[in-house]
Amino acid sequence: MAILLFSLRGVPEDEAYEVRELLTEHEINFYETSAGNWGVSMPALWLRDDGELTKARQLLDEYQVQRQTTQRQLYLQRKQTGETKSLFMHFKEKPLHILSYLAVMCLVVYVSIKLLFELGL
Repeated sequence: MAILLFSLRGVPEDEAYEVRELLTEHEINFYETSAGNWGVSMPALWLRDDGELTKARQLLDEYQVQRQTTQRQLYLQRKQTGETKSLFMHFKEKPLHILSYLAVMCLVVYVSIKLLFELGL
């Protein structure tokens, strides 16, 4: 019976590629399912053999720790060089864009509350 090993929903493509390479390199028998045409299916990596679960889980745990440290270092490096943008930087670049989003959010909240009181709690 197939066992879910690694969900690919929300995973960056480079990470998914590295996980596939890791499993292939260690000769772990797996297959991949996609999200389908409408994105409602489960994109994931599945193991074919139950006996490989502990080995695959250990490899993935080690990989995740290594990836976390490298991505954290990359983030800190980008933050020091100023490549990472904050909300304030986005606001300085496109103030009308952000203000329009804020106005639309306020309108949605206003209409929701107004309808709620008009229809009666």
